[in-house]
Amino acid sequence: MTTTVLHETTALLTERYLQRAHQPTHSRLTPERVATSIRLLCCFTLVWSPIPLASNRPWAWTLLELLIALIFSLHLVSVCTGRSPWFTGRWQQLSLLPFVLVLGVLTAQLWSPSAWLTTVDPNQTEILWFKTLFYGLFAWLITSYFRSDSALKLLCYTVIASGVFQASYGAMLNLQGVELSPIFAVAEGNRARGSFVYQNHFANYMAMTLALGVGLLMAELSSRAMKWNWRKVSRTVLGSLLSSKILLRLALIIMMIGLVLSRSRMGNAAFFTALVLVSFYAIWFYKHKPVLLKPLLISLFVVDLIAIGSLFGLEKLQQRYEETSFASETRDDVVKDSLPIIADAPWFGHGGGSFYTVFPAYQPNHYHWFYDHAHNEYLQFAIELGVPVTLLLGVWLFWLLWLNLQTMRIKHNKLSRGIAFGCAVAILHMLIHNLVDFNLQAPANALLFITLLCLSGIVFSRQDKQVIRSESAEV
Repeated sequence: MTTTVLHETTALLTERYLQRAHQPTHSRLTPERVATSIRLLCCFTLVWSPIPLASNRPWAWTLLELLIALIFSLHLVSVCTGRSPWFTGRWQQLSLLPFVLVLGVLTAQLWSPSAWLTTVDPNQTEILWFKTLFYGLFAWLITSYFRSDSALKLLCYTVIASGVFQASYGAMLNLQGVELSPIFAVAEGNRARGSFVYQNHFANYMAMTLALGVGLLMAELSSRAMKWNWRKVSRTVLGSLLSSKILLRLALIIMMIGLVLSRSRMGNAAFFTALVLVSFYAIWFYKHKPVLLKPLLISLFVVDLIAIGSLFGLEKLQQRYEETSFASETRDDVVKDSLPIIADAPWFGHGGGSFYTVFPAYQPNHYHWFYDHAHNEYLQFAIELGVPVTLLLGVWLFWLLWLNLQTMRIKHNKLSRGIAFGCAVAILHMLIHNLVDFNLQAPANALLFITLLCLSGIVFSRQDKQVIRSESAEV
C-alpha cells in the first residue's frame, strides 16, 4: 500500500515537472519580472559607475556602455514580445530629444563631406558619439521603468547608498592619511576623493547625492499641523528616532563629511548656494509645507556646516578660499585664451571631444600645464559642438529646473515634491559648479546627472494618485 502511494506521488510530481518544463519560457517571464530585473540592473549601473575611477578610463567606460547595452537589450526583447511599450508618453519622447540633437551634430561632424563641419579629431568625436548614445539609452530606461512611488524610492535610495559608500570610502582613506588608494593606486593627497581620480568630480557627485537625499527626507516629513506641547514633541522625536528617517539623516551627515573633506571650493560653495536658493523658494511656495521644513533646513546649515565642518576640516577648506590667488590660478587664463577658438567655428564647433587637440595652438607661453578640458563646461560645449547646440542644451536645463519648481508648487504627491526639491538643488549646483570645472566629462557624474534630469520630468508628468489626506501621515 505504501509503495503504491509512493509510486503514484512520484508519477504525479514527474508529470507536473514535465508540464512545467515544456511550458514556454516567455509565459514565466511576466512583464513585472522583466521590469523588476531592468530596474535592479539600472540601480546596479548607478552604483557601479563611480567605482572604477568614475568610469573615466577607456576600459571603464567601455564596461559601462556594455552594461547599458545589456539592459537595453532586455528592454527591446520586452517591447518586441509585447510586454512593454516603446514609449510611455509624449513627454518621454521630448525628454530624449537633446540626446538626438547632440548625436545628430556628432554624426555630421564625423561623416559630413563639408570641410567646415568636419571634426579635427575623429577618434575623440567617435568616443563621445558612443558615450552620448548610451547616455540616451540609459535615460530611455529610467523614464520607462521608474514612474511608480516604489520604483522612484528604489532609485533614490540606491543613489543615496552609492553616495554614502563613496563618502565613507573617501573619508576613511583621507582621515587615515593613506597616500595611494588600495586598488588603483591613485594619489590621495590631503583631500577625500572616494574612488574618483579628481577630487572636484568627487565633490560634484557628493553634492548631487546630498541634494537628492535632502529632497527624499523632505518627502518623509508630515504636513499635518501639530500642537507644540512637551508630550507631542517628545513623541515626535522618539518616533523619528525609531523610523527610517534617522537612517536617512545619518546618510546625509556622512555625505556632508565627504563633501567637506574633498576641500573643493566651488563644489562646497555651489552646493550651499543652490540649497539656500531652493530652500527659500520652498519656504514660500512649497505645497503643503512639512511642519518640520524650517527646522530641517536650519539643521542642514547649522549642525552640518558648522558642527561637522569644525570636526572634519572646515578650517582647511576656509584656508583654501583665503589662499586662492587669481595671479596663480591659470583656469581663468584657459577660459580667456579659449574664446578665440569659439570664434573660429561658432556654429558647429571643432568636433566633439576635440578641446585638448585644438587648445595647444591657442595656448600662450606664460603657463605650461597640459589642459585636456576647459575647466568650464559651457565653454567646452561651445568649442566642441557649437554655440547654437550649447544654448539649446542650456534652455533644456532651465526648462527642467522650472519643471521642478512647478512640481514643488502644484503637486499633491509628497514624494514627487521631495524629489523635485532635490533635483532642483542638483541642477542649480551643476549650473554653478560647471563655471569652473568639467564635471560632465566624468561618465559617473554625467550618468547620475542625466538620471536626476529624467527624474525631473517624471515627477512633473506623472499623475497625482495620492490624495491630500495622505499628507497627514504621522512623522
